[in-house]
Amino acid sequence: MCQRRSPEGTDSRVAGPTLAQAHWWLPGALPPPRRRRHTMAAPAPDLISVFSSPQELGASLAQLVAQRAACCLAGARARFALGLSGGSLVSMLARELPAAAAPAGPASLARWTVGFCDERLVPFEHAESTYGLYRTHLLSRLPIPDSQVITINPQLPVEEAAEDYAKKLRQAFQGDSIPVFDLLILGVGPDGHTCSLFPDHPLLQEREKIVAPISDSPKPPPQRVTLTLPVLNAARTVIFVATGEGKAAVLKRILEGKEENPLPAALVQPHTGKLCWFLDEAAAGLLTVPFEKHSTL
Repeated sequence: MCQRRSPEGTDSRVAGPTLAQAHWWLPGALPPPRRRRHTMAAPAPDLISVFSSPQELGASLAQLVAQRAACCLAGARARFALGLSGGSLVSMLARELPAAAAPAGPASLARWTVGFCDERLVPFEHAESTYGLYRTHLLSRLPIPDSQVITINPQLPVEEAAEDYAKKLRQAFQGDSIPVFDLLILGVGPDGHTCSLFPDHPLLQEREKIVAPISDSPKPPPQRVTLTLPVLNAARTVIFVATGEGKAAVLKRILEGKEENPLPAALVQPHTGKLCWFLDEAAAGLLTVPFEKHSTL
């Protein structure tokens, strides 16, 4: 049985298709209209999907990426722009995405453009480098041209690194007034931060820059470069991924709370795109809002 979120937000337990069958991310297969968020209102995702384990979540996430890529490559732009976040997502995608993307073949992967939602200002060989970890564990197994993997220059001062990364993004997204990613995969911290956008930080008010420097990150290392909310909210699809009971309390605040000062992850509300959450059962343990329960077994 699946728990579905109706347009009114009511909980209706009905038998339904698996995530792989639903294809909600394809054109013409839109989820119910989103209730637009107003001040102090909890965000209303298009879909909250709950999986029995991080392994099942990872497998479905990889299939989503592969199928979203195929859809975009078949469209008028004939390219797929993917934004990646770090943390546990690196190992999850490294484990599942190469096999999911392989059937498309090298010619399709050559039309992927990959960027990073935020990055630590450390050398790529450093254990804290998001790009460095993806290069070692994932990108080395995918035939995506190096020229289409957009990275910071970690040798620059943080302000210049942010400006340089913004310039590279504008070059990669020529024709867009603001970079529009086809898919952004975001994580969320126990404090509600996403990318390097932290609670009560001035960068939450940034509306002009597409990339911002941060020199006082409350989570080390302190110097980072991050996409700003205007870019996150311009994406065609945003997927938040969270696993483990350590995320349960903050997810309840983000998905059910009505806070005057919303957490950063709650401020991600794509203007015209889709917003979805992929959770395991432990992370979803405190939720009372409707969600879809999925199993790949």
